[in-house]
Amino acid sequence: MMNTDDRWSMEVSVGEIDGETDAEVRMIKIDNRNFSGRGKAKLNPADRNVSVIGEEIAIARALSDLSHKLLHSAAVGVESMTRPACIGDRENWH
Repeated sequence: MMNTDDRWSMEVSVGEIDGETDAEVRMIKIDNRNFSGRGKAKLNPADRNVSVIGEEIAIARALSDLSHKLLHSAAVGVESMTRPACIGDRENWH
């Protein structure tokens, strides 16, 4: 069994211009592996401008984008560890 104590930092940046909120979430690991996600929210002209709602939506979308990228990176890592050593060697395919 492997014991690890890895640390990841997250940074969230949010900005709003003319009813459009942009968010970026960056996740940084000590070994300098970085992932980021982006999200947007746009105010419907018929709605009241409650900036915290737009921020929450944009951040949630940025986190969703980040989670998809992180999951993709993990899947690529798993694939690289489990695929046959020689792709042309069909005897090793499962």
